Amino acid sequence: SREVLAREAINHALKALKKRHLIEEGAHAPAYIALSRPIISQGSEWKEKAENLEMELQQCYKAQSRLSEQLVVEVAESRALKASLQEKETAIAELEKELNQTRDECSQLKTDLEEKIRALELLMIEHQELKAQLEQMAIKAKNAEAENKMLVDRWMLQKMQDAERLNEANALYEDMIERLKASGLEKLAREQVDGIVRRSEEGAEFFAESTVPSVCSHRINAHEGGCASILFEYNSGKLISGGQDRSVKMWDTSTGSLTHNLSGCLGSVLDLAITHDNRFIIAASSSNNLFVWDVSSGRIRHTLTGHTDKVCAVDVSKVSSRHVVSAAYDRTIKVWDLQKGYCTNTIIFHSNCNALCFSTDGLTICSGHVDGNLRLWDIRTGKLLSEVAAHSLPITSISLSRNGNVILTSGRDNVHNLFDGRSLEACGTFRATGNRVASNWSRSCISPDDNYIAAGSADGSICIWSISKADIVSTLKEHTAPVLSCTWSGLGKPLATADKNGIVCTWT
Repeated sequence: SREVLAREAINHALKALKKRHLIEEGAHAPAYIALSRPIISQGSEWKEKAENLEMELQQCYKAQSRLSEQLVVEVAESRALKASLQEKETAIAELEKELNQTRDECSQLKTDLEEKIRALELLMIEHQELKAQLEQMAIKAKNAEAENKMLVDRWMLQKMQDAERLNEANALYEDMIERLKASGLEKLAREQVDGIVRRSEEGAEFFAESTVPSVCSHRINAHEGGCASILFEYNSGKLISGGQDRSVKMWDTSTGSLTHNLSGCLGSVLDLAITHDNRFIIAASSSNNLFVWDVSSGRIRHTLTGHTDKVCAVDVSKVSSRHVVSAAYDRTIKVWDLQKGYCTNTIIFHSNCNALCFSTDGLTICSGHVDGNLRLWDIRTGKLLSEVAAHSLPITSISLSRNGNVILTSGRDNVHNLFDGRSLEACGTFRATGNRVASNWSRSCISPDDNYIAAGSADGSICIWSISKADIVSTLKEHTAPVLSCTWSGLGKPLATADKNGIVCTWT
């Protein structure tokens, strides 16, 4: 250590001083000899030697002082180095402790890793076994799928043969019905009075003349989220409604009770139609499809797919229950064969169709479009026969009179027009202050005796016009939400209306 070195340096210096002192004593020996000489003769010589010795002594003192200071510095540095050494020894002890802990943790982790490796090897063995089992199951599934496909093909072949036989039987049945209708034309013509047919179809009951409704007989909470379409069965008081809750319901208007609930629709019901034999109900849906229910069983018979946007209008031929026409917001009108369940013709036009209906002979389609025009189409060729600018804004509704000679259109311009079905000449215009069409699919209607027009309004009221007087004869107020649809029973009463809250009212 520096302290030991300093002590050794001091001892060495002392020894050097003693040695020098002895040397000086030897050097001063002549001086002692000279003492015997006379003082006067040696005075100057002694004085000079004394001065030299005094200077040497001062130099020795200075050297001793420097060595002392150096000794003090060396001692201080030695103490500082000793303290630093102790700190480093302490740090080394802590690091050794941490090293031991780390070695223990490493040993534990190594043990855990070995266990994990053994578990992984076990899982890999199990995985290989499961993979082998999966391959076996896949082979079995493939064999089952092939067998199932073969059975399905055989079943489909059998069903196609059954369908062909059924189509032949239906064709024979339709031919017989057409012959019967042809034989009854003369009888039906005799039953016409002022161009209005007093019987709807052969074998149907007579209907009473329509009366102006004034009393709300039933208020029915039919659907959640709104009811956009209602219609009556042919020659019946049963009402059919469709709403945004994706359901189609049938009601007894004499009691206001629910008789059937048809489910399975995948979107909001925007329009409804029923075959003239009351066997099938067709719903136009916002899910781009049409759904066909068998009323007797309550089950879906067909799902007609082909439109690429929401289907907003549908109608069934009044001559044959086989042909259905629909319109969607993909700018197409499609004709469907209800027995085969597929599309037979597609009409593409630049303006979307909001409403449509068949003519009484089943050969012409009447369509109302967003551009406000009323158009007639040939169902067989799909060609445009004629058109007229009926409204300045989109047409929302088309209704045909019972004899098919008059077409009622309603538009977003809040006007209701009557057109001659053969020439498309305007024969009446109806409007009222406060009567505002609520939506692009608001449906108005003509009474069965062709004497009245009913149309709902955005303020919840229903206006009744007399066609002969061209004036309002009644305003019905019961709804608190915009009225979306009006329909008249073929028996002359009641009138049914539906609003945006899903409330259906019947009026007598």
